[in-house]
Amino acid sequence: MTVTFIPPSIPPSVTPWQPLAPCQPSTCVSPARSAASPLRLLGRIVSAAAVLLGGVPVALVARRFDPVTRARVTQVWARLLLWALGIKVLASRGFSVLGGAPTVSAVPSGDGTLLVANHISWLDPLVMAATLPCRPLAKSEVGEWPLIRTLARGAGVLFIHRDRLLALPEAVEGVASALRAGDTVVAFPEGTTWCGGEMGPFRPAVFQAALNADAAVRPATIHYRERAVTSARPCYVGGDTLVGSILRVAGTRDLTVTVTLFPPVRLSPAGRPHEARKALASVAEAQVRTALHGTPPGAHERQMIA
Repeated sequence: MTVTFIPPSIPPSVTPWQPLAPCQPSTCVSPARSAASPLRLLGRIVSAAAVLLGGVPVALVARRFDPVTRARVTQVWARLLLWALGIKVLASRGFSVLGGAPTVSAVPSGDGTLLVANHISWLDPLVMAATLPCRPLAKSEVGEWPLIRTLARGAGVLFIHRDRLLALPEAVEGVASALRAGDTVVAFPEGTTWCGGEMGPFRPAVFQAALNADAAVRPATIHYRERAVTSARPCYVGGDTLVGSILRVAGTRDLTVTVTLFPPVRLSPAGRPHEARKALASVAEAQVRTALHGTPPGAHERQMIA
């Protein structure tokens, strides 16, 4: 059975910082092409719970590590959790759609990078952390959940208040500071989740952090599949619940996620600040869309997690 995607039928946003996608579990999610047995499902849930609980003492200790070591520890932990849930992660190198455009330049090693990707699921930060050592940017509500708060702080997560526009400059500067320190920060500029067959426009606000820090932006595409067919089962959209999404993921066999990493880009300063960040957002969005609708020819894949 194939996944059905619906066109937008609701307003694109509630506030400028809180957009809404048209996706709903009832219309976007199909039954698993191959469902896990009840025993396998139980085993995955138990294994994932063990990894989560085991991560608490690690997170408490990891707060004292230097950023590089902390990111490496988080990477190992993220891979373990995805493995426990039965998700195989692949990495792919994508090719720039910009050719020899003069606005693109190489990024010196060791510099901070803003890693931007499409947003589908609560799994996305874990997938990115498993692929590259990084610091995710997450909504502040995540920091209010006791267990998740401890794990997030141990991973160096940066928080943003999506419902407080006045706090946006402070959040942008926080990301810029991390980039200046040489960190790789992961952001999802759509501002909301989609079911995976389509994506929303990239909002430019977070790109100002890269401009402020003179840091590069690296686009990445997240693509979930069941037996090479696009899958919406990992999505977390609309009226979905976290428990329901977790059970769908754990109950699906042959679930893989490919992360297509594009070459880092840097936009030459030109024009007004809002024009520069919009241009940078447009460039990154174009890159991400190329892989969402088909892996670029000649891309090289390698398995990250068995």
